Amino acid sequence: MGIKKKIQYFLAIFLTVMYLIWRIFFTIPWTASFFTLLFALLLVTSEILSSFTAFLLIIFRLMKDKSDKKIEDPKFDLNEPAPSIDVIIVTHNEEVDLLRKTVNAAKFMEYPDPKLVNIVIADDGNRPDVKALADEYSVQYIGMENNKDAKAGNINNALRQLNSTLLTVFDADMIPFSNYLMASVPFFTKNFADLKSDPDNTEKIGFIQTPQSFYNADIFQFNLFLESSVVNEQDYFSRDINVLNGASGHALFTGSNAVFLRESVDRVGLFPTDTITEDFELGARINSAGYISLATEVAVSSGITPVDIKSVIKQRVRWARGVIRSGKNMHIFTNPNITFLNRIILINTWLYWWSFFRRLIFIIAPILYALFHIQVVNANFWLLMIFWAPGYFSLHHVLGDTPTNIRNERWGEIQETFFAPYIFLPVILETIGIRAKKFKVTDKKVNFSWKDKLYSIPYLILWGLTLFSIIIFNYGKWGSEILYGSVITFWLLMQFINLSFCVFISMKRNINRKSERFMRKTSGKIKYNGEWLPFKTRDVSDAGLSMELCNEDSRAVLERGQKVEGILYHKSYPIHFDGLVMRSSGQGAEKWYGLVSEIKNNEDRNHYLELIYDGQNKFVAAEQDNWLTTLDELNLNIIFHLNKIERSIMKKFNKNSR
Repeated sequence: MGIKKKIQYFLAIFLTVMYLIWRIFFTIPWTASFFTLLFALLLVTSEILSSFTAFLLIIFRLMKDKSDKKIEDPKFDLNEPAPSIDVIIVTHNEEVDLLRKTVNAAKFMEYPDPKLVNIVIADDGNRPDVKALADEYSVQYIGMENNKDAKAGNINNALRQLNSTLLTVFDADMIPFSNYLMASVPFFTKNFADLKSDPDNTEKIGFIQTPQSFYNADIFQFNLFLESSVVNEQDYFSRDINVLNGASGHALFTGSNAVFLRESVDRVGLFPTDTITEDFELGARINSAGYISLATEVAVSSGITPVDIKSVIKQRVRWARGVIRSGKNMHIFTNPNITFLNRIILINTWLYWWSFFRRLIFIIAPILYALFHIQVVNANFWLLMIFWAPGYFSLHHVLGDTPTNIRNERWGEIQETFFAPYIFLPVILETIGIRAKKFKVTDKKVNFSWKDKLYSIPYLILWGLTLFSIIIFNYGKWGSEILYGSVITFWLLMQFINLSFCVFISMKRNINRKSERFMRKTSGKIKYNGEWLPFKTRDVSDAGLSMELCNEDSRAVLERGQKVEGILYHKSYPIHFDGLVMRSSGQGAEKWYGLVSEIKNNEDRNHYLELIYDGQNKFVAAEQDNWLTTLDELNLNIIFHLNKIERSIMKKFNKNSR
């Protein structure tokens, strides 16, 4: 990091601190009514906490740059023995077809000595079809009955019957890539060697967290038609924030695709059961026991994320309540076993779930002033410009100037706004000790119903109030009146844009495909009139593939509805399939065909699944498209939805005119 950027970072912090000092001592309306004073104190507290979390992010970026501690994948030292590892795939009630993909991928994982890899299905339902799946793939099956401790209880039941040096845990839908073990286990083998050669200066690794990656578009990407432009919302934490946590040796465990030193899990009493976020608490307990944890940047597994609003919100409420509960269990503010840096990381994670309450305060404050003349900030325009503007714009500039191109500051506000109406109350209730009676594992199947439309009500109410506030506040103003009210108008406009996105996110978008497409380029051949014609794939999915014929003279030979026999190659393995041509598109050299396929041989099917799921889905963005601004994205959604309304009207008109 250059000196110029460091100066910008320190200047942003300095200007923001100056603003906060002024806010605290000179702008709070102490003589106002109880409600006004209460809201004013909530607002200034929200500003302080928001600035605190921003400062931490800046400081951790500076620390990472100073230490120059990059997490690079070490290689296996072939002179050292590879450790044994238990690969635990946890299932509760997931469909066997989904579980099959994960088990199949685990069997394809590369390792110096495959005999040291023990794949286990931990099933707390004792389901015969899951046992049959384990037998089919020759993996260990551990069932149980009457599990009262959810995922943690299932894992602990398995661990009591296992004893490998390392262990890794996968959710049923989190599919490992073939290089998963090769990209994670060498951290431990190197650490073992370092501990032998220099024990006094080597810290023992408790676990390595690889990124949570997803092969389908999340609710933000999908419902906003931005799959190729906006990164999955969870990537920001996994590939940026947690990597910064790991740079100090205190990465958080996020529930799946992490590799543990078995010793560290045993030392803290296995997975904690008095919480619904056993992942967060286990990682914290391992760090408190003296082990370090690291987080890598490159995804080596990929799962499925829910896209219906009900499932997404329930998932986040569960996470929020769990972290608040685990914070109490761990006594993160007072526990003497927690180091200073680890305490800061844990408190920052705990405060994150309060950011949604803060976001509501930021939305409501300008509405109170615009509609009801409730002044929660006692300051004139020019003082506000002197103290607020420099700190605000410099801090946002610094926060947006990140080494990773995953998420900008604007998208962070939009995502906070989306979750705010549904998370703030559970966080308050959990904090004061009112716990939820029951939680369910997030259902990854898309389950749309008419009830989903009800979730848009809070956004519509806040959106309408904000729009009305903009109109009422600015109506009849001229000249200097507009200038003096510009801060409130700016504030309202920013919230209006955020809420507009939330309204669009809450609108259901039809899912026209039964399975996800993956951009996979491989070769094959198809039988036509007794002749084998070579082709190259464009993409593949569980249901079929699209391909281009390589022979120039044969580009237009296939017809829709035609049955074909084909062979697809995966790492030189021939996958035989029967296909049916469902679509042809393009002309000449651009012509391609879409086929549905059927694979009858089990080994061929396993290789086909590995072809699909071994690697990230490049149809889903891995980086933010900075050429597309927030206003461009908003305009895109307005056009899409206007076109949808137009098509609906024309359809009804044509129907009535018959």
